[in-house]
Amino acid sequence: MNTVMETEETRKNQERDKGRKRAGRRGPRRRSRLLAGVVIGSLVGCLFVVGVLVLRPERPDRPPRPAPRPAVPAMTAVTNGVPAALDDLEALIGDREARLRARPTDARSWAVLGAAYVQQGRRTADAMNYPKAEQALRMSLKVRPRGNVDALNGMAALANARRDFRTARKWAQDALKADPKRWTTYPQLIDAYTGLGDYKASRRTLERLQELHSGPAVMARAAGVYWDRGWREDAAATLSDAAAAAGSPAERAAWLERAGQLAWERGDLKAALRYFEEAVRLDPDQRAAQAGQGRVLAALGRTAQALSAYRVALDKQPSPSYALELGELYESLGLQEAAGVQFERLRSQVLSAAEGGVDEELVLGRFEADHGDPEAAVERLRAEWRRQPGLAVADALGWALHRAGEHEEALWFAERATNREHGGEVRSALYSYHRGMIERELGLDGPARRHLREALRINPYFSPLHVPVAEAALGELGEPDGA
Repeated sequence: MNTVMETEETRKNQERDKGRKRAGRRGPRRRSRLLAGVVIGSLVGCLFVVGVLVLRPERPDRPPRPAPRPAVPAMTAVTNGVPAALDDLEALIGDREARLRARPTDARSWAVLGAAYVQQGRRTADAMNYPKAEQALRMSLKVRPRGNVDALNGMAALANARRDFRTARKWAQDALKADPKRWTTYPQLIDAYTGLGDYKASRRTLERLQELHSGPAVMARAAGVYWDRGWREDAAATLSDAAAAAGSPAERAAWLERAGQLAWERGDLKAALRYFEEAVRLDPDQRAAQAGQGRVLAALGRTAQALSAYRVALDKQPSPSYALELGELYESLGLQEAAGVQFERLRSQVLSAAEGGVDEELVLGRFEADHGDPEAAVERLRAEWRRQPGLAVADALGWALHRAGEHEEALWFAERATNREHGGEVRSALYSYHRGMIERELGLDGPARRHLREALRINPYFSPLHVPVAEAALGELGEPDGA
Protein backbone atom coordinates (compact mmCIF):
# COMPACT_ATOMS: atom_id res chain seq x y z
CA MET A 1 0.00 0.00 0.00
CA ASN A 2 2.80 2.36 0.95
CA THR A 3 4.54 1.42 -2.28
CA VAL A 4 1.47 2.31 -4.35
CA MET A 5 1.12 5.63 -2.56
CA GLU A 6 4.81 6.44 -3.08
CA THR A 7 4.46 5.55 -6.77
CA GLU A 8 1.43 7.81 -7.14
CA GLU A 9 3.24 10.60 -5.31
CA THR A 10 6.23 10.18 -7.60
CA ARG A 11 3.98 10.38 -10.70
CA LYS A 12 2.36 13.60 -9.46
CA ASN A 13 5.77 15.17 -8.75
CA GLN A 14 6.95 14.28 -12.25
CA GLU A 15 3.85 15.83 -13.78
CA ARG A 16 4.39 18.99 -11.71
CA ASP A 17 8.01 19.16 -12.90
CA LYS A 18 6.93 18.80 -16.53
CA GLY A 19 4.34 21.54 -16.01
CA ARG A 20 6.98 23.87 -14.58
CA LYS A 21 9.24 23.19 -17.56
CA ARG A 22 6.43 23.93 -20.02
CA ALA A 23 5.57 27.06 -18.09
CA GLY A 24 9.24 28.07 -18.20
CA ARG A 25 9.25 27.67 -21.97
CA ARG A 26 6.05 29.67 -22.34
CA GLY A 27 7.20 32.33 -19.85
CA PRO A 28 9.47 34.40 -22.16
CA ARG A 29 6.81 34.50 -24.89
CA ARG A 30 4.17 35.49 -22.38
CA ARG A 31 6.48 38.13 -20.91
CA SER A 32 7.29 39.36 -24.47
CA ARG A 33 3.61 39.70 -25.27
CA LEU A 34 3.10 41.52 -22.00
CA LEU A 35 6.06 43.83 -22.72
CA ALA A 36 4.81 44.47 -26.26
CA GLY A 37 1.46 45.42 -24.86
CA VAL A 38 3.07 47.86 -22.47
CA VAL A 39 5.21 49.42 -25.26
CA ILE A 40 2.26 49.78 -27.64
CA GLY A 41 0.24 51.31 -24.88
CA SER A 42 3.06 53.73 -24.14
CA LEU A 43 3.38 54.67 -27.84
CA VAL A 44 -0.34 55.33 -28.06
CA GLY A 45 -0.04 57.48 -24.98
CA CYS A 46 2.92 59.33 -26.47
CA LEU A 47 1.12 59.89 -29.75
CA PHE A 48 -1.81 61.25 -27.82
CA VAL A 49 0.47 63.60 -25.91
CA VAL A 50 2.21 64.70 -29.13
CA GLY A 51 -1.15 65.30 -30.74
CA VAL A 52 -2.17 67.45 -27.82
CA LEU A 53 1.09 69.39 -28.00
CA VAL A 54 0.64 70.01 -31.72
CA LEU A 55 -2.94 71.11 -31.46
CA ARG A 56 -2.68 73.05 -28.21
CA PRO A 57 -1.28 76.59 -28.55
CA GLU A 58 1.93 77.35 -26.73
CA ARG A 59 1.48 78.76 -23.24
CA PRO A 60 3.35 82.03 -22.71
CA ASP A 61 4.85 80.70 -19.47
CA ARG A 62 6.26 77.60 -21.16
CA PRO A 63 9.93 77.84 -22.24
CA PRO A 64 10.40 77.84 -26.04
CA ARG A 65 11.30 74.61 -27.76
CA PRO A 66 14.95 74.32 -28.71
CA ALA A 67 15.69 75.54 -32.23
CA PRO A 68 16.94 72.96 -34.75
CA ARG A 69 20.64 72.76 -35.42
CA PRO A 70 21.67 75.51 -37.86
CA ALA A 71 22.77 72.83 -40.33
CA VAL A 72 19.20 71.56 -40.61
CA PRO A 73 17.57 74.70 -42.10
CA ALA A 74 20.57 75.28 -44.34
CA MET A 75 20.42 71.68 -45.54
CA THR A 76 16.75 72.10 -46.42
CA ALA A 77 17.41 75.40 -48.20
CA VAL A 78 20.45 74.23 -50.16
CA THR A 79 18.84 71.01 -51.37
CA ASN A 80 15.75 72.94 -52.48
CA GLY A 81 17.69 75.72 -54.18
CA VAL A 82 16.57 78.56 -51.91
CA PRO A 83 18.69 81.11 -50.02
CA ALA A 84 19.99 80.26 -46.54
CA ALA A 85 21.38 82.47 -43.79
CA LEU A 86 25.15 82.84 -43.84
CA ASP A 87 25.55 81.49 -40.29
CA ASP A 88 23.48 78.45 -41.23
CA LEU A 89 25.56 77.91 -44.35
CA GLU A 90 28.74 77.94 -42.31
CA ALA A 91 27.22 75.42 -39.91
CA LEU A 92 26.17 73.18 -42.80
CA ILE A 93 29.64 73.33 -44.35
CA GLY A 94 31.20 72.37 -41.02
CA ASP A 95 28.68 69.57 -40.56
CA ARG A 96 29.27 68.08 -44.04
CA GLU A 97 33.05 68.36 -43.73
CA ALA A 98 32.94 66.47 -40.43
CA ARG A 99 30.66 63.84 -41.94
CA LEU A 100 32.94 63.38 -44.93
CA ARG A 101 35.97 62.88 -42.74
CA ALA A 102 34.16 59.85 -41.33
CA ARG A 103 32.49 58.78 -44.60
CA PRO A 104 34.58 60.01 -47.54
CA THR A 105 32.51 58.02 -50.07
CA ASP A 106 29.23 59.79 -49.22
CA ALA A 107 28.40 61.21 -52.67
CA ARG A 108 25.38 63.17 -51.50
CA SER A 109 27.30 64.92 -48.73
CA TRP A 110 29.96 65.94 -51.24
CA ALA A 111 27.21 67.39 -53.47
CA VAL A 112 25.58 69.25 -50.57
CA LEU A 113 28.95 70.63 -49.51
CA GLY A 114 29.61 71.88 -53.04
CA ALA A 115 26.18 73.52 -53.29
CA ALA A 116 26.69 75.21 -49.92
CA TYR A 117 30.02 76.63 -51.09
CA VAL A 118 28.32 77.99 -54.23
CA GLN A 119 25.70 79.78 -52.19
CA GLN A 120 28.30 81.10 -49.76
CA GLY A 121 30.29 82.45 -52.70
CA ARG A 122 27.24 84.23 -54.08
CA ARG A 123 26.38 85.79 -50.75
CA THR A 124 29.87 86.97 -49.84
CA ALA A 125 31.25 87.72 -53.34
CA ASP A 126 34.25 85.65 -52.31
CA ALA A 127 35.06 83.79 -55.51
CA MET A 128 37.52 81.53 -53.68
CA ASN A 129 34.50 79.53 -52.56
CA TYR A 130 33.99 78.37 -56.13
CA PRO A 131 37.13 76.25 -56.58
CA LYS A 132 36.25 74.53 -53.29
CA ALA A 133 32.72 73.99 -54.56
CA GLU A 134 34.01 72.50 -57.80
CA GLN A 135 36.35 70.12 -55.96
CA ALA A 136 33.51 68.88 -53.76
CA LEU A 137 31.08 68.45 -56.66
CA ARG A 138 33.62 66.63 -58.82
CA MET A 139 34.42 64.34 -55.90
CA SER A 140 30.71 63.56 -55.64
CA LEU A 141 30.64 62.70 -59.34
CA LYS A 142 33.75 60.57 -58.96
CA VAL A 143 32.19 58.60 -56.11
CA ARG A 144 28.88 58.28 -57.93
CA PRO A 145 29.38 58.91 -61.65
CA ARG A 146 25.91 57.81 -62.83
CA GLY A 147 22.57 59.37 -61.97
CA ASN A 148 24.09 61.87 -59.54
CA VAL A 149 21.55 64.64 -60.06
CA ASP A 150 22.53 66.46 -56.86
CA ALA A 151 26.08 66.96 -58.13
CA LEU A 152 24.97 67.81 -61.67
CA ASN A 153 22.63 70.47 -60.30
CA GLY A 154 25.45 71.79 -58.16
CA MET A 155 27.72 72.07 -61.19
CA ALA A 156 25.01 73.98 -63.07
CA ALA A 157 24.57 76.37 -60.12
CA LEU A 158 28.35 76.84 -59.94
CA ALA A 159 28.59 77.67 -63.65
CA ASN A 160 25.73 80.18 -63.35
CA ALA A 161 27.43 81.81 -60.36
CA ARG A 162 30.58 82.14 -62.45
CA ARG A 163 28.52 83.60 -65.33
CA ASP A 164 29.49 80.70 -67.57
CA PHE A 165 26.05 80.16 -69.01
CA ARG A 166 26.96 77.72 -71.77
CA THR A 167 28.52 75.38 -69.25
CA ALA A 168 25.57 75.86 -66.90
CA ARG A 169 23.19 74.85 -69.68
CA LYS A 170 25.18 71.69 -70.37
CA TRP A 171 25.23 70.58 -66.73
CA ALA A 172 21.54 71.32 -66.28
CA GLN A 173 20.64 69.39 -69.43
CA ASP A 174 22.71 66.44 -68.18
CA ALA A 175 20.83 66.58 -64.89
CA LEU A 176 17.49 66.52 -66.70
CA LYS A 177 18.55 63.50 -68.71
CA ALA A 178 19.26 61.70 -65.44
CA ASP A 179 15.97 62.79 -63.84
CA PRO A 180 13.52 64.85 -65.93
CA LYS A 181 11.21 65.33 -62.94
CA ARG A 182 13.76 66.86 -60.55
CA TRP A 183 12.25 70.34 -60.33
CA THR A 184 15.32 72.00 -58.79
CA THR A 185 17.18 71.60 -62.09
CA TYR A 186 14.82 73.84 -64.04
CA PRO A 187 15.69 77.14 -62.30
CA GLN A 188 19.35 76.56 -63.19
CA LEU A 189 18.39 75.99 -66.81
CA ILE A 190 16.25 79.15 -66.85
CA ASP A 191 19.21 81.20 -65.60
CA ALA A 192 21.46 79.67 -68.24
CA TYR A 193 19.02 80.35 -71.09
CA THR A 194 18.50 83.93 -69.90
CA GLY A 195 22.24 84.55 -69.78
CA LEU A 196 22.55 83.20 -73.32
CA GLY A 197 19.70 85.38 -74.60
CA ASP A 198 17.44 82.42 -75.40
CA TYR A 199 14.29 83.87 -73.86
CA LYS A 200 11.86 81.57 -75.64
CA ALA A 201 13.65 78.58 -74.14
CA SER A 202 13.57 80.16 -70.69
CA ARG A 203 9.79 80.59 -70.96
CA ARG A 204 9.29 76.99 -72.05
CA THR A 205 11.45 75.84 -69.17
CA LEU A 206 9.43 77.92 -66.71
CA GLU A 207 6.21 76.32 -67.96
CA ARG A 208 7.65 72.87 -67.36
CA LEU A 209 8.87 73.91 -63.90
CA GLN A 210 5.42 75.17 -62.96
CA GLU A 211 3.90 71.87 -64.05
CA LEU A 212 6.24 69.99 -61.73
CA HIS A 213 6.30 72.19 -58.64
CA SER A 214 4.89 75.25 -56.93
CA GLY A 215 6.09 77.33 -54.02
CA PRO A 216 8.05 80.51 -53.33
CA ALA A 217 11.22 79.47 -55.19
CA VAL A 218 9.21 78.80 -58.34
CA MET A 219 7.26 82.05 -57.91
CA ALA A 220 10.49 84.02 -57.62
CA ARG A 221 11.86 82.41 -60.77
CA ALA A 222 8.61 83.13 -62.60
CA ALA A 223 8.79 86.78 -61.54
CA GLY A 224 12.19 87.09 -63.21
CA VAL A 225 10.88 85.66 -66.47
CA TYR A 226 7.82 87.93 -66.31
CA TRP A 227 10.06 90.95 -65.80
CA ASP A 228 12.15 90.03 -68.82
CA ARG A 229 8.91 89.93 -70.84
CA GLY A 230 7.95 93.42 -69.68
CA TRP A 231 5.13 92.13 -67.46
CA ARG A 232 5.99 94.43 -64.59
CA GLU A 233 2.76 94.11 -62.61
CA ASP A 234 2.75 90.32 -62.88
CA ALA A 235 6.37 90.17 -61.81
CA ALA A 236 5.78 92.40 -58.78
CA ALA A 237 2.67 90.50 -57.66
CA THR A 238 4.31 87.09 -58.06
CA LEU A 239 7.40 88.16 -56.13
CA SER A 240 5.22 89.55 -53.35
CA ASP A 241 3.50 86.16 -53.11
CA ALA A 242 6.90 84.43 -53.00
CA ALA A 243 8.05 86.60 -50.09
CA ALA A 244 4.81 85.96 -48.20
CA ALA A 245 5.18 82.19 -48.62
CA ALA A 246 8.91 81.98 -47.83
CA GLY A 247 9.95 79.32 -45.36
CA SER A 248 12.70 81.22 -43.51
CA PRO A 249 13.74 84.81 -42.77
CA ALA A 250 16.75 84.52 -45.10
CA GLU A 251 14.59 83.26 -47.95
CA ARG A 252 11.98 85.94 -47.40
CA ALA A 253 14.70 88.60 -47.29
CA ALA A 254 16.05 87.38 -50.63
CA TRP A 255 12.67 87.67 -52.33
CA LEU A 256 12.05 91.08 -50.75
CA GLU A 257 15.40 92.26 -52.08
CA ARG A 258 14.30 91.24 -55.57
CA ALA A 259 10.98 93.00 -55.03
CA GLY A 260 12.99 96.09 -54.13
CA GLN A 261 14.94 95.79 -57.37
CA LEU A 262 11.72 95.66 -59.38
CA ALA A 263 10.29 98.65 -57.52
CA TRP A 264 13.51 100.56 -58.18
CA GLU A 265 13.45 99.68 -61.88
CA ARG A 266 9.98 101.19 -62.21
CA GLY A 267 10.97 104.30 -60.23
CA ASP A 268 8.88 103.59 -57.11
CA LEU A 269 11.35 104.84 -54.53
CA LYS A 270 9.14 104.48 -51.44
CA ALA A 271 8.25 100.86 -52.20
CA ALA A 272 11.85 100.01 -53.09
CA LEU A 273 13.20 101.46 -49.84
CA ARG A 274 10.53 99.66 -47.83
CA TYR A 275 11.42 96.31 -49.40
CA PHE A 276 15.15 96.82 -48.97
CA GLU A 277 14.83 97.90 -45.33
CA GLU A 278 12.63 94.94 -44.46
CA ALA A 279 15.05 92.57 -46.18
CA VAL A 280 17.97 93.89 -44.10
CA ARG A 281 15.88 93.70 -40.92
CA LEU A 282 15.11 90.03 -41.58
CA ASP A 283 18.64 89.16 -42.67
CA PRO A 284 21.38 91.63 -41.70
CA ASP A 285 23.73 89.81 -44.09
CA GLN A 286 21.51 90.73 -47.07
CA ARG A 287 24.12 92.99 -48.67
CA ALA A 288 22.35 93.31 -52.02
CA ALA A 289 19.49 94.97 -50.13
CA GLN A 290 21.94 97.31 -48.42
CA ALA A 291 23.35 98.33 -51.79
CA GLY A 292 19.75 98.80 -52.93
CA GLN A 293 19.20 101.12 -49.98
CA GLY A 294 22.19 103.14 -51.10
CA ARG A 295 20.75 103.43 -54.60
CA VAL A 296 17.35 104.65 -53.37
CA LEU A 297 18.69 106.95 -50.66
CA ALA A 298 20.92 108.67 -53.23
CA ALA A 299 17.88 109.25 -55.45
CA LEU A 300 16.01 110.69 -52.46
CA GLY A 301 18.85 113.13 -51.80
CA ARG A 302 19.87 111.45 -48.53
CA THR A 303 23.47 111.33 -49.67
CA ALA A 304 25.28 110.65 -46.40
CA GLN A 305 23.02 107.68 -45.66
CA ALA A 306 23.42 106.43 -49.22
CA LEU A 307 27.20 106.48 -49.00
CA SER A 308 27.10 104.68 -45.65
CA ALA A 309 24.82 101.94 -47.01
CA TYR A 310 27.06 101.36 -50.02
CA ARG A 311 30.18 101.21 -47.85
CA VAL A 312 28.67 98.61 -45.52
CA ALA A 313 27.53 96.49 -48.47
CA LEU A 314 30.93 96.66 -50.14
CA ASP A 315 32.86 95.87 -46.96
CA LYS A 316 30.91 92.64 -46.47
CA GLN A 317 30.22 91.71 -50.10
CA PRO A 318 32.90 93.24 -52.33
CA SER A 319 30.98 93.14 -55.59
CA PRO A 320 32.41 95.00 -58.63
CA SER A 321 28.92 96.25 -59.55
CA TYR A 322 28.52 97.88 -56.12
CA ALA A 323 31.92 99.52 -56.49
CA LEU A 324 30.88 100.89 -59.89
CA GLU A 325 27.65 102.31 -58.49
CA LEU A 326 29.40 103.93 -55.52
CA GLY A 327 32.13 105.34 -57.74
CA GLU A 328 29.54 106.91 -60.05
CA LEU A 329 27.71 108.36 -57.06
CA TYR A 330 30.95 109.98 -55.89
CA GLU A 331 31.58 111.26 -59.42
CA SER A 332 28.09 112.78 -59.58
CA LEU A 333 28.94 114.66 -56.35
CA GLY A 334 32.17 116.01 -57.86
CA LEU A 335 34.33 113.81 -55.61
CA GLN A 336 36.68 112.54 -58.30
CA GLU A 337 39.36 111.23 -55.97
CA ALA A 338 36.86 109.16 -53.98
CA ALA A 339 35.38 107.89 -57.24
CA GLY A 340 38.84 106.84 -58.41
CA VAL A 341 39.35 104.81 -55.25
CA GLN A 342 36.18 102.85 -55.96
CA PHE A 343 37.12 102.32 -59.60
CA GLU A 344 40.49 100.90 -58.57
CA ARG A 345 38.64 98.71 -56.10
CA LEU A 346 36.47 97.49 -58.95
CA ARG A 347 39.50 96.45 -60.97
CA SER A 348 40.94 94.59 -58.00
CA GLN A 349 37.65 92.81 -57.37
CA VAL A 350 37.40 91.74 -61.00
CA LEU A 351 40.88 90.21 -60.79
CA SER A 352 39.99 88.38 -57.56
CA ALA A 353 36.81 87.08 -59.14
CA ALA A 354 38.76 85.82 -62.16
CA GLU A 355 41.00 83.77 -59.85
CA GLY A 356 37.86 81.95 -58.72
CA GLY A 357 36.74 81.39 -62.30
CA VAL A 358 34.11 84.16 -62.34
CA ASP A 359 33.48 86.07 -65.56
CA GLU A 360 33.10 89.78 -64.68
CA GLU A 361 33.77 91.03 -68.21
CA LEU A 362 30.31 92.61 -68.42
CA VAL A 363 30.75 94.95 -65.47
CA LEU A 364 34.36 95.66 -66.46
CA GLY A 365 33.25 96.52 -70.00
CA ARG A 366 30.59 98.88 -68.65
CA PHE A 367 33.17 100.57 -66.47
CA GLU A 368 35.72 100.95 -69.28
CA ALA A 369 33.10 102.39 -71.64
CA ASP A 370 32.25 105.30 -69.34
CA HIS A 371 35.33 105.74 -67.16
CA GLY A 372 38.28 104.09 -68.85
CA ASP A 373 39.14 102.92 -72.36
CA PRO A 374 36.05 102.54 -74.62
CA GLU A 375 38.01 100.64 -77.27
CA ALA A 376 39.17 98.13 -74.65
CA ALA A 377 35.54 97.88 -73.54
CA VAL A 378 34.49 97.04 -77.09
CA GLU A 379 37.10 94.32 -77.34
CA ARG A 380 36.06 92.76 -74.05
CA LEU A 381 32.35 92.95 -74.77
CA ARG A 382 32.67 91.56 -78.30
CA ALA A 383 34.28 88.47 -76.81
CA GLU A 384 31.54 88.32 -74.19
CA TRP A 385 28.88 88.58 -76.89
CA ARG A 386 30.38 85.62 -78.72
CA ARG A 387 30.31 83.57 -75.51
CA GLN A 388 26.87 84.51 -74.24
CA PRO A 389 24.74 86.93 -76.27
CA GLY A 390 22.20 88.07 -73.67
CA LEU A 391 20.39 91.41 -73.58
CA ALA A 392 22.68 92.90 -70.93
CA VAL A 393 25.71 92.21 -73.12
CA ALA A 394 23.99 93.62 -76.22
CA ASP A 395 23.19 96.84 -74.38
CA ALA A 396 26.69 97.18 -72.92
CA LEU A 397 28.40 96.44 -76.24
CA GLY A 398 26.19 98.92 -78.07
CA TRP A 399 27.05 101.62 -75.56
CA ALA A 400 30.77 100.83 -75.69
CA LEU A 401 30.72 101.06 -79.49
CA HIS A 402 28.97 104.44 -79.23
CA ARG A 403 31.57 105.69 -76.77
CA ALA A 404 34.29 104.46 -79.15
CA GLY A 405 32.71 106.39 -82.06
CA GLU A 406 31.17 103.40 -83.88
CA HIS A 407 27.60 104.74 -83.80
CA GLU A 408 26.08 102.77 -86.69
CA GLU A 409 27.09 99.41 -85.28
CA ALA A 410 26.22 100.64 -81.80
CA LEU A 411 22.62 101.20 -82.87
CA TRP A 412 22.32 97.61 -84.09
CA PHE A 413 23.16 96.28 -80.64
CA ALA A 414 21.04 98.90 -78.85
CA GLU A 415 18.07 97.95 -81.00
CA ARG A 416 18.62 94.30 -80.24
CA ALA A 417 18.58 95.01 -76.52
CA THR A 418 15.24 96.80 -76.80
CA ASN A 419 13.58 94.96 -79.70
CA ARG A 420 10.72 92.65 -78.71
CA GLU A 421 11.41 90.35 -81.67
CA HIS A 422 14.79 89.47 -80.18
CA GLY A 423 13.55 89.09 -76.62
CA GLY A 424 14.27 92.69 -75.64
CA GLU A 425 10.99 93.13 -73.84
CA VAL A 426 12.36 94.17 -70.46
CA ARG A 427 11.54 97.80 -69.70
CA SER A 428 14.94 99.17 -68.73
CA ALA A 429 15.55 102.88 -68.29
CA LEU A 430 19.27 102.38 -68.91
CA TYR A 431 18.72 100.47 -72.16
CA SER A 432 16.31 103.14 -73.45
CA TYR A 433 18.73 105.90 -72.47
CA HIS A 434 21.60 104.24 -74.29
CA ARG A 435 19.53 103.79 -77.45
CA GLY A 436 18.26 107.37 -77.32
CA MET A 437 21.74 108.84 -76.99
CA ILE A 438 23.05 106.73 -79.89
CA GLU A 439 20.12 107.82 -82.08
CA ARG A 440 20.74 111.45 -81.14
CA GLU A 441 24.37 111.12 -82.27
CA LEU A 442 23.14 109.73 -85.61
CA GLY A 443 20.73 112.63 -86.12
CA LEU A 444 17.63 110.48 -85.55
CA ASP A 445 15.92 113.15 -83.49
CA GLY A 446 12.45 111.61 -83.36
CA PRO A 447 13.48 108.16 -82.12
CA ALA A 448 16.08 109.75 -79.81
CA ARG A 449 13.46 111.98 -78.22
CA ARG A 450 11.09 109.03 -77.81
CA HIS A 451 13.62 106.75 -76.15
CA LEU A 452 15.08 109.40 -73.86
CA ARG A 453 11.60 110.27 -72.66
CA GLU A 454 10.88 106.59 -72.20
CA ALA A 455 13.98 106.20 -70.04
CA LEU A 456 12.92 109.01 -67.73
CA ARG A 457 9.34 107.74 -67.64
CA ILE A 458 10.40 104.20 -66.68
CA ASN A 459 12.67 105.40 -63.87
CA PRO A 460 13.45 109.11 -63.47
CA TYR A 461 16.30 108.22 -61.05
CA PHE A 462 18.03 105.41 -62.95
CA SER A 463 21.56 106.88 -62.66
CA PRO A 464 23.03 109.84 -60.76
CA LEU A 465 25.38 110.44 -63.71
CA HIS A 466 23.17 109.76 -66.73
CA VAL A 467 19.83 111.27 -65.68
CA PRO A 468 21.14 114.86 -65.94
CA VAL A 469 22.66 114.03 -69.34
CA ALA A 470 19.34 112.60 -70.58
CA GLU A 471 17.46 115.68 -69.38
CA ALA A 472 19.94 118.02 -71.05
CA ALA A 473 19.80 116.05 -74.31
CA LEU A 474 16.01 116.22 -74.34
CA GLY A 475 16.19 119.96 -73.77
CA GLU A 476 18.52 120.35 -76.76
CA LEU A 477 16.29 118.20 -78.94
CA GLY A 478 13.30 120.34 -78.07
CA GLU A 479 9.79 119.57 -79.17
CA PRO A 480 9.12 117.95 -82.55
CA ASP A 481 8.14 120.26 -85.44
CA GLY A 482 4.46 121.11 -85.37
CA ALA A 483 4.10 120.32 -81.65
